[in-house]
Amino acid sequence: MLEASIKQFKYYKQLADKAISQLQVNDYLFHQENPEDNSIAIIISHMAGNMKSRWTNIFTEDGEKPWRNRDAEFEPVETSKEDLFRLWEEGWDILFTTLQNLCESDLQKIIYIRNDGMSVEDVIIRQLCHYSYHCGQIVYKCKQLTNGSWSSLSIPKNHSKAYNEKKFSAERQKRHFLDKMPEDD
Repeated sequence: MLEASIKQFKYYKQLADKAISQLQVNDYLFHQENPEDNSIAIIISHMAGNMKSRWTNIFTEDGEKPWRNRDAEFEPVETSKEDLFRLWEEGWDILFTTLQNLCESDLQKIIYIRNDGMSVEDVIIRQLCHYSYHCGQIVYKCKQLTNGSWSSLSIPKNHSKAYNEKKFSAERQKRHFLDKMPEDD
């Protein structure tokens, strides 16, 4: 569970990082279509605040820390690109450090978020869903802001058939090789 969840968190972070790297203009990080829209910077601010609050001192403090100002995370961010990415990396570092320091026996321990008790395992699943949701928002916004110069992060449009042929061909070759191996006597 721990290894698989860390792998998935890293995957979603990587998607967001690769999407952001395609933005040609730093101002796009702060772009809002309207006052209700969350810019990429706002999403980053929210995610970092959530990660720091949820994953700091998980066994001794509630996951909603008194020092967190969640409402402020959704206000337009006035910061440099460097400070924004420092915040982003700090949040992820706290998450990964905490998860890497857990052991399997910790997964059933009860921790609290807003005074609601739940197992560490349930919190991991809850936060994995939450962060993947926001990473998807970042990817979507970046794709919109690249104005046609988007490089797909997965299988590009109209390339599914070729991708599948390559994947299944490689699998057939591997199976064919295994079928030809001599049996142990």
